[in-house]
Amino acid sequence: MVQKSKPPTAANEPERRGQPERRGQPKRRGRPRAYEPDVALGKALDLFRKQGFAATSLDDLSEATGMNRPSLYGAFGDKRELYIKSYQRYREDARASMAAIFREEMPVRQRLERIFASALSIYLSGETGPRGCFTVVTAASEAVGDPEIRAMVLDGLTELDKAFAGCFRRAKENGELPESADPLVLAQVASATVHTIAIRSRARVPRKELEAIVKGAIDVMVGGKE
Repeated sequence: MVQKSKPPTAANEPERRGQPERRGQPKRRGRPRAYEPDVALGKALDLFRKQGFAATSLDDLSEATGMNRPSLYGAFGDKRELYIKSYQRYREDARASMAAIFREEMPVRQRLERIFASALSIYLSGETGPRGCFTVVTAASEAVGDPEIRAMVLDGLTELDKAFAGCFRRAKENGELPESADPLVLAQVASATVHTIAIRSRARVPRKELEAIVKGAIDVMVGGKE
């Protein structure tokens, strides 16, 4: 007698779990990120500028960014890597804010006045008080014992010197400075002035006093107004 074939049992059916989805069915997407990396990095930068590296804990960073520790590690690495990324972000923002002033054609005194005014606006910013220059803060702390961070800071200092040297070189070519003027030396004086007002701003020296320092430095570099 020929036996009738039995319908396949559940045990004989292939398991649906793990099978590729059929065509026409919408693909499942992973859970979207609950944070914006660029915004989170900005929050971390604000906190590091305010408190420094050592005084900032992972719990502080987690609270500031709204990300738990696993998410922080996944997005940015450990605390040191996050600090480095924050410093790089600071450099990019500072460079962008100054680029037009260094690039545009204008008298050297006007250019210096605008550069220092922009720097003061950056250094005196902060919801709880002036935060100064992140490069100066990093140079005095993390750059001391970390070769990679030290190299980044030195690169930042050199970049500023070169930008100022270009300004003074153009001014000399335009007859705004005497033939004896050394653009590189003047550039280092200008950079030193930037660092001075950065430190004093973090110590909450009033803006008027900082502006007086800037005016005196510019008079030394390019001569007083007639």
